[in-house]
Amino acid sequence: MNLIIVESPTKARTLSRFLGKDYEIMASMGHIRDLPKSNLGVEVKKDFAPMYEFISGKEETIAKLKKAAKKAKKIILATDPDREGEAIAYHVNYLLNKKSQRITFHEITKSAIEDALKNPGEINLSLVHSQQARRILDRLVGYKLSPLLWSKVRRGLSAGRVQSVALRFIVEREKEIAKFKAREYWTIDADFKEKFLASLYSQENGKIEKTTTIELFSGPYTYRETIINDEKICQKIEKDLQKQNFIIENIEEKETLRQPLAPFTTSTLQQASNSSFGYSAKKTMMLAQKLYEEGFITYHRTDSLNLAESAITNFRGYIQKTYGDKYLSAEIRRYQTKSKVAQEAHEAIRPTDINLQIPDNKLYSLIWRRALATQMAAAKLASTTIDIKAGQYLFKANGVRTLFDGFLRLFPKRLNEKILPKLTKGDKLNLKEILPKQNFTSPPPRYNEASLIKTLEAKGIGRPSTYASIISLIQDRGYVEKKEAAFWPTAVGDAVIEFLQKYFDYIIEIPFTAEMEEDLDRIARNEKKWVPVLKAFYAPFEKKVKDVAKNSERIKIAVEKTGKKCPKCTKGDQVIRTGKFGKFLSCSRFPDCDWKDNYQETIDAQCPECNSQVVMRRTHKGKFFYGCSGWPKCKWASWRKPTIAGQQKTQN
Repeated sequence: MNLIIVESPTKARTLSRFLGKDYEIMASMGHIRDLPKSNLGVEVKKDFAPMYEFISGKEETIAKLKKAAKKAKKIILATDPDREGEAIAYHVNYLLNKKSQRITFHEITKSAIEDALKNPGEINLSLVHSQQARRILDRLVGYKLSPLLWSKVRRGLSAGRVQSVALRFIVEREKEIAKFKAREYWTIDADFKEKFLASLYSQENGKIEKTTTIELFSGPYTYRETIINDEKICQKIEKDLQKQNFIIENIEEKETLRQPLAPFTTSTLQQASNSSFGYSAKKTMMLAQKLYEEGFITYHRTDSLNLAESAITNFRGYIQKTYGDKYLSAEIRRYQTKSKVAQEAHEAIRPTDINLQIPDNKLYSLIWRRALATQMAAAKLASTTIDIKAGQYLFKANGVRTLFDGFLRLFPKRLNEKILPKLTKGDKLNLKEILPKQNFTSPPPRYNEASLIKTLEAKGIGRPSTYASIISLIQDRGYVEKKEAAFWPTAVGDAVIEFLQKYFDYIIEIPFTAEMEEDLDRIARNEKKWVPVLKAFYAPFEKKVKDVAKNSERIKIAVEKTGKKCPKCTKGDQVIRTGKFGKFLSCSRFPDCDWKDNYQETIDAQCPECNSQVVMRRTHKGKFFYGCSGWPKCKWASWRKPTIAGQQKTQN
């Protein structure tokens, strides 16, 4: 009997569908060895030798693997084709202490498995060393910085190399929002009886609209405003426009092509899933893992945009058969992979069988449509621009209509047409009314999961396969809160970043973190050795830790006053503090007074059921929702903030 070892029971069951009685397939249930939980587990003075131990609770799995290996004719390690998978294979091989073969595949299909078995290889030690270097690096940072946070900020806190940078993005954005000064500006539209609107574009002395760019921590942010910056100027223009004739000066129509997007990588799948369904990165990866292990999609941890030639052929055949020749792109469309670490042997995320659809699985449908669209014809659109002269003023109206939907047939919601009436140059339009509108410049938006992932990837912080754990960590530790899909830093998160910026600024700088990620990639490509990389980092880091422990000042976690007195001692004030499980009320004289109570944040809205005040509540997993302050008498609750006050009902 040949023994094949994979990570999970689901993957084992899928493999068993393709392999005969000559194979026994077992699951390691993930990692079987890791660094110890109770101590550093790294012999720093011995070239950072890791002190691995078998994971507690895995005794039964380990015993079964060893027993099966003794009887096996051949041992085949078939863990996932990435650094974590390679490390699992390495540790299983260490456990069994027998010669083994290593096979990799990027889809769990009969042909892929058979091909892998015909071409076995060996464990890729460069990938193992890269995974090991990341694990040790994160352990060194966590175990050395966390005690400092305990003594200088608050007990129970912890710091991480990559998640601290992600937290910094959120904290810095909140500061930028606080500093932003909204500026008033006015826009003017003209509503015509011909049933369309046109916007004021320019007057004789130049364009009305302008854009302003400010430099943020994460990069430039551009927003729109106009030179009509107060109501008096707007009223003067409006009065002048009432006297003018509106004449069509020019009509320009041009045909444009809209091309499909590239197939999904890990990062773009997480972003699209969050934008489309509100799925967290963690949920997306969990669902994708299941789809991969059940054989429905190719491996979902990938930076590559490459598609196998066989897949392209199948896509194109399916398009011809299902939609007809006109929907097939004239040439095979290929996409260039930008990532240096992505290997062309890897693929983008795609269905393993394009003929298979799973209607009730939203994530699979998203992957299926995105992959198939890559070989469909471009959409043809007619873009129309109408220039309208009114004295010294120029208005513009823009329209778009679909000439041929092409790949957009798979995405009907993206066909946002704006049809303009049939008009001719020189036509005099019939003005219905002038529509002035007051606006205010908007501050930079808070990060949501999609925009945070996009920023992390653009800056080279972490790797797409780590984004889900990064985002989960900063929420689980109480450093950020998610409200209406946006991240808000807590007082604890602010204090952690204040401490790290003051004493370990280089650790949470973008260039440093990005270069460290590149070094880990260089180790994976066998361009660098892992021990020198860790030595170069650790020597100055250790010295800095000792200096900060001796000379740094304590950072206070900010509290928010409520304006009420403590009901127990009557001397102190009620303040809002942030603890492990979120915000709570406490006495400002703590620890002299130990009074505390639950805190509920009130919202400027009324319960749509009973007209009581709406408050924000938190689930046991830390997720916010809106509820009635009259609970339990009134049980109204919603994930969305109510927009209609009073007795009117809202859709939950």
